[in-house]
Amino acid sequence: MDSPVMSCAFSPDGNSFAVGLENCDITVYSASNWEITHLLKGHSSAPLSVVYSPDGNTICSGSSDKTVRLWIMMESEVHQHILTDHTDEVRCVAYSPLGSQVASGGCDKTIRLWDPKTGDCCQILSGHEGTVCGVVYSPHGDQIASGSADCRVRLWSIATGECSHILVGHSDEVRGIIFSPQGDQVASASKDKTIRLWDVEAGSCHHILEGHNSGVTSVVYSPKGTHVLSGSSDATVRIWDVQSGNCRRKMTGHFWDVYCVAFSPKGGMAASASRDKSARLWDVSAGGSRRISSRHSQWVLDVRCSPKGNLIASCSADFTIRLWHVETGECLRTLHGHSDYACSLEFSSQGDQIGSGGHDSTVRLWDVDTGTCQHVLTGHTDRIWSMAFSPRGDHVASASWDKTVRIWNRKTGEHCGTLNGHTDGVIGVMYSPDGSLIATGSNDATIKLWDSGTMACISTLIGHCECVHDVAFSPRGGQLASSSADGTVRLWSMTTRECQLILTGHEHPVFCVAYSYKGDILASVSGDKTVRVWSVASGQCRAVIKNFQGGVYSMGWIPSADGYYLVTGCEDGSVLKWQVIEEEKEGQCRVKLCWGATKGCLTVKGASVQDVRGLTSLNKKLLKQRGVVGEPENLFREAGKKLITMASVVSRMRQVSERVVADSPSTTNIPHEQPQQQASSRLKRQVL
Repeated sequence: MDSPVMSCAFSPDGNSFAVGLENCDITVYSASNWEITHLLKGHSSAPLSVVYSPDGNTICSGSSDKTVRLWIMMESEVHQHILTDHTDEVRCVAYSPLGSQVASGGCDKTIRLWDPKTGDCCQILSGHEGTVCGVVYSPHGDQIASGSADCRVRLWSIATGECSHILVGHSDEVRGIIFSPQGDQVASASKDKTIRLWDVEAGSCHHILEGHNSGVTSVVYSPKGTHVLSGSSDATVRIWDVQSGNCRRKMTGHFWDVYCVAFSPKGGMAASASRDKSARLWDVSAGGSRRISSRHSQWVLDVRCSPKGNLIASCSADFTIRLWHVETGECLRTLHGHSDYACSLEFSSQGDQIGSGGHDSTVRLWDVDTGTCQHVLTGHTDRIWSMAFSPRGDHVASASWDKTVRIWNRKTGEHCGTLNGHTDGVIGVMYSPDGSLIATGSNDATIKLWDSGTMACISTLIGHCECVHDVAFSPRGGQLASSSADGTVRLWSMTTRECQLILTGHEHPVFCVAYSYKGDILASVSGDKTVRVWSVASGQCRAVIKNFQGGVYSMGWIPSADGYYLVTGCEDGSVLKWQVIEEEKEGQCRVKLCWGATKGCLTVKGASVQDVRGLTSLNKKLLKQRGVVGEPENLFREAGKKLITMASVVSRMRQVSERVVADSPSTTNIPHEQPQQQASSRLKRQVL
């Protein structure tokens, strides 16, 4: 997400999920595939609270723009009603159990009750001495509970509009309030770092839940009322046992304030929304989470560029394939279908189809324009590590850990034949440019060449001493490159079938290798967290890209008439585009980062240290390490144009992480979150 998340809510049936963003939008996702179904625009300021109507057909939102909006979700369009009687920010909204009434509270210290059909304000509840931060109906609809900046919780009778109880105990503002499903308890979340559980009838507090290290922003009961979920400014989510008051689980993953939490209707999943621009889904029993985002949430295992050079495709351990705009880095489409890691992919020669292989032992063929899965190809008995389309585009080959390569008709999905001969899993496969040969690399440390017509093995290349991860033909087919777990890249003559060059320098397994479209340079990626660019003629290493935060598993060259461009996929979930620039002197190359789809990445461009006041020498050094050099193209000195300042950039660097790299190599540094899991650097199969 490109904006901090201020609020979130599940629909009553659990089929959709809405988030309110600081950029004023409300985004609605399908909970089945987490694709965006609606983008609601209308607020002129951030929606601080969102809630679904009981029938799930309407979303109610309250905003800093002083309005309450009702979004009626039609099949093909959305209608909205605007409720405008508040005189200050609206902080919270709630639907009555039957959906016949809406309550809202805000900075004007009042609670307003609305008729959602007419939009009329029916009643105003007054009594709080500070901003009303939370409001909720009881399950029976006869009471309202409210929490305020005045540190009080109030219980109100709907029938009379009178305050029946004032619950005193918190020492700072009450930010969240919720009734238990049975209606006999109220939970309140406070800036004083605690959650209090109150008896509704007696008005007494029977549990104080302590553990958060900063203010508690949101609280919600599980559907059965046995647990409470809380989110805090300490960036954590906690699950509490209602009966004992003990914390059952502390869940980490956000790196900034958690503003809102929600249980799914069945209680098996929980959601949290954060200032870090992410919403996370949590498995309540296990505590693990995944991020709802345009970025991959797990390792990127393969990345490819379309033949036309306009798209980049990546596949990941998060089970998805994603399509990216090659110039902007925008995620255009997410393909869902694999039931396990998506390990490999390839574009057809025409660029109209993508083939993907997964840990689920299936091959899937996708239409690039629509994102629909056209064929699911079954037959392999183990994970599929590599894919290749024939140059004419009539066949697709899949290499599997079951020791075989299968050839498929890409239009019909029919199985055409099987290449048998390797004594261990096959990891790499590629057609020669003229389509006459198929090259395969295996965990048996050999490379085999096959006649694509007869499917017979015609040669075995021996030289690597460990697993061969990848094979690649040169553009004219006269040479073959192979990468291995032995840390080397080998270049083989297709005329003599002998090894011509051994490229050394990587310190860990080399996972992927590819020729540039001109065929004069070669790139390789490794578990040693580097990318190396080599001269094909001399074998000299011309450039090294360093400081990835995990092993680099995949890469590909981008077709371009104006230079060399490269895309990489990394263990930390990032997809990065690079420009490789040839230097005139000493045969070296310079590498520049063009864009990156990363988690927690901060990019500084077009700024100047010389034009900023108030920076310490350390701040200047940090900015220089991030490439802040020279004079800016435009100096915005108008007081009204409060663009982001260098001081705030430095502050943001500190808040995102403490991951500042002390040394400053000549190649681009890449700031990331730490990988969620530490991968083995031995073999790709051990990693996964």
